[in-house]
Amino acid sequence: MHVLHTLDIAHPPLHGGVAERELDDALRMVRGSGNLRGLKIIHGYGKSGSGGVLKDVVLNWAYRNKRWIKSVIPGEQYSVHDRQTQEMRVHAGQISDPDLEAGNPGITIIWVK
Repeated sequence: MHVLHTLDIAHPPLHGGVAERELDDALRMVRGSGNLRGLKIIHGYGKSGSGGVLKDVVLNWAYRNKRWIKSVIPGEQYSVHDRQTQEMRVHAGQISDPDLEAGNPGITIIWVK
């Protein structure tokens, strides 16, 4: 059972507007799916190592679409010790994910309502 749909907007890096259209399409797909519960968005971590432009695009997009989103989990917090991650995993299933516990600043998990 695939619970998270992975969307890579960093390789190659997409322009902000294109990335938002990809995010819109992915959100519609997850919402219409019977087995998907969220998105794992690979946005990279920028030259600073703290996020970069595409991470900001993702977070701003998530805010604008908050009526469809239950939770936004930064990759740095994606851990079994994080409350939001625990809730998602209880609701959606204890999925195997190599990014869980990795502290990866280049991803964001979007739990869809």
